[in-house]
Amino acid sequence: MKILVTGGTGYIGSHTVVELQNKGFEVIIVDNLSNSSIEVLDSIAKISGRKPLFEKFDLTDAVRTSEFFRLHNDIGAIIHFAAFKAVGESVEFPLMYYRNNLTSLINILQGMIDNGIGNIVFSSSCTVYGQPEVLPASENSPILKAESPYGNTKQICEEIINDTCVNASIRSILLRYFNPIGAHDSGLIGELPTGIPGNLVPYLTQTAIGKRDFLRVWGNDYVTPDGTAIRDYIHVVDLAKAHVIAVERMVNRAGKKKVEVFNLGTGNGFSVLEVIQSFERSTGVKLNYKIMERRAGDIVKVWADTTWANQELGWKAEKTLDEMTRSAWMWELALAQKK
Repeated sequence: MKILVTGGTGYIGSHTVVELQNKGFEVIIVDNLSNSSIEVLDSIAKISGRKPLFEKFDLTDAVRTSEFFRLHNDIGAIIHFAAFKAVGESVEFPLMYYRNNLTSLINILQGMIDNGIGNIVFSSSCTVYGQPEVLPASENSPILKAESPYGNTKQICEEIINDTCVNASIRSILLRYFNPIGAHDSGLIGELPTGIPGNLVPYLTQTAIGKRDFLRVWGNDYVTPDGTAIRDYIHVVDLAKAHVIAVERMVNRAGKKKVEVFNLGTGNGFSVLEVIQSFERSTGVKLNYKIMERRAGDIVKVWADTTWANQELGWKAEKTLDEMTRSAWMWELALAQKK
């Protein structure tokens, strides 16, 4: 079966492509390479023994997207990763986020309707919960006002999918990620943002190796045990495996309803300082960090109730925080050796 992975050369996308190919799926990637590199295709091939098909274009281009689906109307399922994803950047450039994240999804759904493609896994986010009043956050937690335009695009995209699936012959699984970190054990793929990283761990590893002078910790006056923000960190390979299970669930018609929602996390919350301590413990490398003012758009704390995904998908995150931070460091070292 052919699976379309949008944003498949990106961080989570590339790890998911590897897991799909390891399971025998044929993968085609669409990516505009705005935040990734074409060399990722060779790395995927080295790991899985197979190079996925690849087309470079922007999914906000309705004409080009429509042409693509006409040529590839035998796709069995879509995993839609392609989106802008930096909270801080979305606060600064909200229209860029709304235009990109909403338009690309609309074009994909139209292509699915026009060509009889029936399954889509959507890359959603725990940001749809805003700042939950009760933790851990479950799939039944209220969808509160988003704290950033990025989070709002995920809320709106979920609404678009729900509304579309009412009358269209489309089934969807919405996967609400918490915070993916780490890298593949091979050291061949990992998180490689262009420019200054917006996420904690790549900024952390770049600081440790000397690319950045110091790590910025955004705020230490939150109402948390150590004053820094708390998140549920999940290893990217654990996350990727959940996408394969979701695809298999849809193509096997095992879903309970047309649109299903699952939280993907570990169920544990760790503060920024605890992540720093984990990195220092797992690698033996000391970090230079400075406390900065809070960053716009960030919530105080969130972690997942993963009971539903554990029971219904038969999936559970396996990697510990120390394993996650160490794998991220091994990836940074591997990058340094390539240069």
